[in-house]
Amino acid sequence: MAVRSVRYRDESGRPTDDPSIAASGEVVERDDRGHIHRRTPFFLTRHELPWLPVGEAALLVWVLVALIAVWLVIGLVLRLT
Repeated sequence: MAVRSVRYRDESGRPTDDPSIAASGEVVERDDRGHIHRRTPFFLTRHELPWLPVGEAALLVWVLVALIAVWLVIGLVLRLT
């Protein structure tokens, strides 16, 4: 049975035990003999898009509203024809 351990690193790359301040890390799986079976790195940092005047979540909400509006217009056109 594989044993899994997680190593966390903060934004400056220092090891930490606190997952709430972790920005990256790796999951290490070891086999029964203690040999590394698999390493899976992960990154949790958030990058804002500098050219976007609103937050990413706000942009996605507006895209969703636009898609629903297009869907409703298409339904209305198909209903009237």
